[in-house]
Order: sequence, then structure tokens, then C-alpha cells
Amino acid sequence: MRSGGAHKTHSLALRVVLSTIFLSLVVISITGSTLYSRLSAGIKQVNIDTSIIEARSTIFSAQYRLAIATGNTKDSVRDIFNSVITSATTVGSNESGREVVILQVPGSAIGNANYEVSSNLVSNSSIPENFRKIVRNSDNLESSYVDINYAGANSVKGFAVGQRISIPNDGDYEMYVLFSLTDQAATLALISNALYLTGLALIILIALIIWIVVRQVVKPVRDAVRISLQFTEGDFSQRMQIKSNDELASLGNAFNEMAESLQKQIARLENLSRVQQRFVSDVSHELRTPLTTLRMASEVIHNSREGFDPQIARSSELLIGQIDRFERLLEDLLEISRFDAEVAELEAVEFDICGSLERCIADLTLVAIENGTEINLNRPRDAVFINGDIRRVERVIRNLLSNAIDHAENKPVEVRIMASPEDVAIGVRDHGVGIEPRLLNRVFDRFWRADPSRARTRGGTGLGLSIALEDARLHNGELEAWGELGNGAHFVLYLPRRAGEQLHSRLISLKG
Repeated sequence: MRSGGAHKTHSLALRVVLSTIFLSLVVISITGSTLYSRLSAGIKQVNIDTSIIEARSTIFSAQYRLAIATGNTKDSVRDIFNSVITSATTVGSNESGREVVILQVPGSAIGNANYEVSSNLVSNSSIPENFRKIVRNSDNLESSYVDINYAGANSVKGFAVGQRISIPNDGDYEMYVLFSLTDQAATLALISNALYLTGLALIILIALIIWIVVRQVVKPVRDAVRISLQFTEGDFSQRMQIKSNDELASLGNAFNEMAESLQKQIARLENLSRVQQRFVSDVSHELRTPLTTLRMASEVIHNSREGFDPQIARSSELLIGQIDRFERLLEDLLEISRFDAEVAELEAVEFDICGSLERCIADLTLVAIENGTEINLNRPRDAVFINGDIRRVERVIRNLLSNAIDHAENKPVEVRIMASPEDVAIGVRDHGVGIEPRLLNRVFDRFWRADPSRARTRGGTGLGLSIALEDARLHNGELEAWGELGNGAHFVLYLPRRAGEQLHSRLISLKG
């Protein structure tokens, strides 16, 4: 039983570590997500502000150069556009990461002027039409996220800043400065990876720390469990090791003191039990010899009672009856002492339990007739064979039948047997005085009777039901009782078909 429970035991340390990892994961995820959102928003805002400042400077420089070039030939305007693009897209000898697109406002051309140009083969489709409309209808800088499309290459995410510019004698143009967001995406990816790695490292460190701390706390508990299990196996010599001076040490000291006290109490009780068992056994054996002599003498007197005075003859009959009762008491005490000493053994054989039940009923038929009680048997048509100790099983059945007859109050006693491939059950139901429900847990106590005032025609030792329960459990079976005042009692014996095997079911309902 204990090993079955051990398989279901879960590690406290593992549960604490897993719970801590889960909660840490939730906290780190929320914190990391919030931090990443803040950093991402900050980086994007800085890029936007920087891009707008750079675009404003670039567009202002272009407008200035175009303003001072007013009156020159158209080739000079084209040259200015190319110069503006070159200066805007390079810083020193390196590329600035910016692109410039200059588009003519539709319908604003003067003559045949058309100077739509772009840097690095950036396609005009990089500027969405809806963004162009906003720029055309505004005198301020406008911005928007766009896809920068290169001729013959893939597009990249970008940010565009545009403004409408006017060139005297050449019409209105839209100038856009495009900033690639590739570096920004790389920066955010780097931050994201760093946050993931940092969070993973934190979770591993937290789990390791918690594991170390929990092991220090759980180890004394495991030691206590291990020692307790050894106590259940009869080894009371084990004690917890105390290596510190903290709360766990106090727990260990208290546990050891409790173990010491339990060991002493159990030793005292075991010694007392041995003394009691030895006393009962010795007294029972010692009384058998004088009892045998008494029986021999009483039988001589009883056989000669015909020539005695009627009162003396009656006394001889009472003497024989009381000696019979004394012998039964001694036999019961000897049997109880065997159970207490755990030396009771089964003599298992294969037998028909229905036949045994019928023999027990036949043996008690005369007693039932004397009490005005009828015994009704409900049994299967076929024989029911079980493997068990026939002497002990019949002793249980006789005890239940005898008790039912004594308390039936001239009402019928119902006996029922049911069988399955694994189990058998025998129920004995009387409809007499019954038993108070609050006293049912005591009916199997030794020397206990539910109600001394009951009208009993046959005296008992008070050990019958206790011995019957021990006989049932020796087969790995069970004996259970139900009763109500004025509604009788019901005793059910449950046995496995093979002694020592487990019971699989309760074939007869106990109540009713």
C-alpha cells in the first residue's frame, strides 16, 4: 500500500521550481515586452525626428540653390537637381543612407520642362499617390512610412519626408527625401535578441537559485518522511541529522524527541501486550487440565442423575451446561491469543461453501425451533467452490446464525449467498430487536454486548464476532454489520474465492 502511494508522490522541490519558472517567465515576458515597446518607440521617434531635421535641411538647401539659379537655362536647373541629389545622398566619400526623389506636380509644367529625377535608380512608385496628394496640398513638410523600390532590386522599408517647392519659370515640384529603415530594424532585432537571451539567462539563474534553496528546505522533510516510513516497518532506531541551529534544526529536534517518545511508548505497549498474551495463553492452557477433570466428574454425576433427588439432578444438568460454556470460553481465549500472537494459520482446501452453509443451518435447526424462528436459505442452484479454511468459515457462519436466532424474536432469519468468479458473499438478516447505528462500530469489540437487557436464551462469551472478524480477515475478506432498533440486523461476510486474494466487489448490499 505504501509503495503504491509512493508512485503517486510528486516532488515538492520540482513543483516549486516549475511554479517559480512559470511566474518568472510571466514577469520577465511582461517586463521585456514593455521595455522593448519603450525602446522601439524611442528609437523610432529619434529616427523620425532626425529624418525630419535632415530632410528639412536638404529641401531648404535645394530651394536656396534653385532660387539663386533663377534665370539660368534649363540645363542649369537639371544640373542643380543632380547636384542636390548628389550632395543629399553622400557624406564625404560615403553614402548617407538617404535617397532623393524629385517629381513634377501634375499640370504645373511651364513649356516642356520636365525634370523628374531620383537617386540610385529609386523608382517613382516608392512615393504612394495618396502621400503625393498630401504633399501637393500642403506648404509644410509631410512624412510617411513607405516602401523604397529600386529598379531591378527588392524593396526596403523606409521613411519619406516631402515638401512642395516652386521654381520660377519651371513650375512646381515635389521633393522627397527617403530614409532607409534597415539599420533601425537591425537595431531593434539586436535589442529583441538581447532581451530574449537576458530573459532566458535570468530564468535559468532564478531556477538554479530556487532549486538550491528549496533543496536545503526540502531535504529535512524528505529525511523525516524516510524515517517515518522506516518507523512503519518497525525500525525505531533512525533519527534525523541536525547540522544547523535554525528553524529546520528545531523541526528535526522536535521530530527526534517525538520518535524517542513513540519508541518508548510502543516498546512499553509491546511488552504489556506480550505479558497479556502470555497470561491469557498460560491461563487458558493451565485451566484445561482441571477443566477436563471437572468434565469427567460432572459426566459421571450427570449419567447417574436418575437416582438423585430432583434438585440434585437439576444441579448436575446446570453443571454440565456451565462446563460446556467454560470450555467454549477457553477455546475462544486460546484462539484470540493465536490472533494476537499472529500465529493463526489457514488450512486452505477446496470446498463447496453452499454445502457448508446448509450443514451449519442443519446444526442450528433445533435451536431455531426452540426459539420459534424459521431459517430461510436463498442459494445458487449450483455448488459454489472456494479455496479457504473450512473450519474457520463454518465457525463464522455458525456465529452469525446463532446471533441472528438469539435476537430474531420469533421472526424469520433470511440467509443469502451470492457468488461471482472472484468473490462470494453470505448475508444473515434477522428482523428482531436490531442494533443502534451509533453502536455498530463496537459490535466486533471483545467482550462487548449491545444491550445486556436483551432477552437471550443462550449465553455467549462476547468473543464470537471478534473471532469471526479475525477469521474473515485471515482470508483477506471482510465482515460488516448494519442494524436499526426494531428493524433487526444484517451481517454480511465477504470472501475472495481464493484465500489471500483481493476482494473485487461487495455482492450483497449491507443495508436492508
